[in-house]
Amino acid sequence: MDETPSSQEHSNLRLRAHILMLSVVFVWGATFVLIKNALSDISPLLFNLLRMTLATVCLALIYRRHLRGLTRRAWIGGAVVGACLAMGYQFQTAGLALTTPSKSAFLTGLVVVMVPLLSAIPWLRGPGAHVPGWSARAGAVLAFIGIVLLTSPPSTSGHRFAYDFAAINVGDILSIFCALGFALHVLALARTSPHIPFQQLAVLQIGFATLFMAISTSLLEKSWIRFTPRLAFAIVLAAVLATAVAFTIQSWAQRYLPATHTALILTMEPVFAWMTSFLLLHERLGLRASAGAILILGGIALAELIPTRIQPTAHEGVPLEESEA
Repeated sequence: MDETPSSQEHSNLRLRAHILMLSVVFVWGATFVLIKNALSDISPLLFNLLRMTLATVCLALIYRRHLRGLTRRAWIGGAVVGACLAMGYQFQTAGLALTTPSKSAFLTGLVVVMVPLLSAIPWLRGPGAHVPGWSARAGAVLAFIGIVLLTSPPSTSGHRFAYDFAAINVGDILSIFCALGFALHVLALARTSPHIPFQQLAVLQIGFATLFMAISTSLLEKSWIRFTPRLAFAIVLAAVLATAVAFTIQSWAQRYLPATHTALILTMEPVFAWMTSFLLLHERLGLRASAGAILILGGIALAELIPTRIQPTAHEGVPLEESEA
């Protein structure tokens, strides 16, 4: 049976969840350059579909013992979480084809603001969770300003910290819907993780995301592919490490992390992407981007270190109804 951990045990689990989620976000940021290069050999939505398909197969093989006796709640929860995940990825990729990578990156970063805003809606919050406190909201705003500085080009006015919001196009709108999809994914995991073993949730969300991607890819894209070693390596790495492993960890970690804190940790992805570019491609981080990275770290610190009303996590709100043994 699943036992409720003591206060000390829960603190240790929460610390482990923070570390593991940071590791996941590091993988997402570090693989950005690799995946971007691989997209020269394949259409974007087809890459997503192949990545998710391989990840589903891997997860189904690894957790096949846990898939026996799936409940109706597990199927529905997996479908909802998978739909949100597919929404985020498909809108992000479709938007990226119509806008610049920098604008796509910082518009996707709206997730850190959307999660606290959407958490104000009672039925979107996790079980027993409160409306995010002032430190979480302030940290989200600070981190988003950091994302703008880190990922967006300066305006043509010449001011170092200004941003040119002109020429908003369809790709930008799609990128905003991408942020909404990823925000809903974080919140959906917060609601479903107390009721479904993380092994089942990992398989079902990726499996349903693959199904939804297969449907949308056929409608939104004229797919093409050119098989190369670079593409094969990118698909395998993205499927196994950045999808199967990463979303299994997130499915477990969000039991011990409030949704707003998860959203803040996700803002580290562009920071890790910049760090990887610096180490591998010797890309320099200018004053503007450095200020953005510092603000992101400051936003996370503000939300994590300033005491506020206790925010129950998914694990505290509702105990697991099924054993993980």
